[in-house]
Amino acid sequence: MHRRLGGEANSFRYDVDYLLIEPEKIGKAPALFSANAANLVSYHDLDHGGVRGAGQGAQWVRDRLGEAGIAMEHGWRILLLAQPRMLGTRFTPVSFWMIVDEDEALRAVIAEVNNTFGDRHSYLCAHPDAAPILPSDEMVAQKVFHVSPFQPVAGEYRFHFALAPGDVSVRIDYRHGAGGLLATLYGGREDMTSFGLLASLVRRPFGSLRVVALIHWQALRLWHVRAVFHRRPAPPAQEVSR
Repeated sequence: MHRRLGGEANSFRYDVDYLLIEPEKIGKAPALFSANAANLVSYHDLDHGGVRGAGQGAQWVRDRLGEAGIAMEHGWRILLLAQPRMLGTRFTPVSFWMIVDEDEALRAVIAEVNNTFGDRHSYLCAHPDAAPILPSDEMVAQKVFHVSPFQPVAGEYRFHFALAPGDVSVRIDYRHGAGGLLATLYGGREDMTSFGLLASLVRRPFGSLRVVALIHWQALRLWHVRAVFHRRPAPPAQEVSR
């Protein structure tokens, strides 16, 4: 769900398909899913972690955590919540690297943001002492990356994360003055099966092409009502901000 705050009103809610996987230990998978190989539904390291189109997967996450002074303790794991490739198409507006401890508590999250101009930037959310991130915790990051041409590169994001055995929830409250937007992602956790993957392809065909089409449709609606348009600035030099 996205809801624009202030100025021209606009809101929408769509169903999307996300996978929650452990890239370093995928193990046995359904016949219709592959890791780093072509299939109807697939995950590829190249799509995540680092330069867009030349990602390094979970190793990139380990390197960025080390640079931030966050040590991967024994028993901690790296999960990825992302839209997979479907029929070879690939584009995820935002993916989430979730670092969990041996009790499945969140210790850090890297929000990996892509825009439709080919750029990428990531926001690292963690407490200074890497204490567990609770659903009630508000993780704040300054916006430094151009996403929508109808929002400025200004203000701050306020993230809320909840990872439970039965569901996943992300809330992003973006504010700049009286404007901004509220975005939420919620879904129940189900075991990945070939039947479930095939059902998703039937319900929401074309994968990320559908997502890109919906993004541009919403942009046309805002353009039609003459919402303020911001030209794309150069992306930030650093890959990750905190």
